[in-house]
Amino acid sequence: MERQYPTLPMRPLQVERQEFFYLRHGTQCLIANFSVAEGRIMAPSILDTRKENDFSTPLQRTLDTDPEALWIFIVDQLNTHKSEALVRLVASRCGIECDLGSKGKEDILKSQKTRAAFLSDKSHRIRLVYTPKHASWLNQIEIWFSILVRRRLKRASFSSKENLRQRLIKFIEYFNTTMAKPFKWTYTGYPLKA
Repeated sequence: MERQYPTLPMRPLQVERQEFFYLRHGTQCLIANFSVAEGRIMAPSILDTRKENDFSTPLQRTLDTDPEALWIFIVDQLNTHKSEALVRLVASRCGIECDLGSKGKEDILKSQKTRAAFLSDKSHRIRLVYTPKHASWLNQIEIWFSILVRRRLKRASFSSKENLRQRLIKFIEYFNTTMAKPFKWTYTGYPLKA
């Protein structure tokens, strides 16, 4: 969104005033991987769509950083996280040579449930762990997305999709060089009261 009129700056006894009329230039989908051990963003993609190949491509680029490593990806229940392209990628990278079936009809590719079971198999070198529904706070990339929103997107105005894309890329580079560190989970919860 681009604000139709400029934001009025703070003045004595007045807060900054932001115009509520805006021009809509379209949307972008940011797909990124967060390295929990290093606290940095890996292989981000900023695209017009959010289809199954749009998710599997950045995952493939992340796997390319260490092709023989054990990889565990924590993801939510989004349909692109249980896609045919992802099953084929994991099968290929793990050297699994079996008939995967056909999408919507049989075997591993039959449904999202069967694909998720294959992708989360603990015997695979590359596997996905799915967070429960409505538990996005368990996924640390969501913490990073909240940092992105607060520091770069909230109250911002973008003149085009390309302007948004460039500012996101610059923020990711800035974050990785100056702010990246593993998150410390300090919340211990509240004791239950009867």
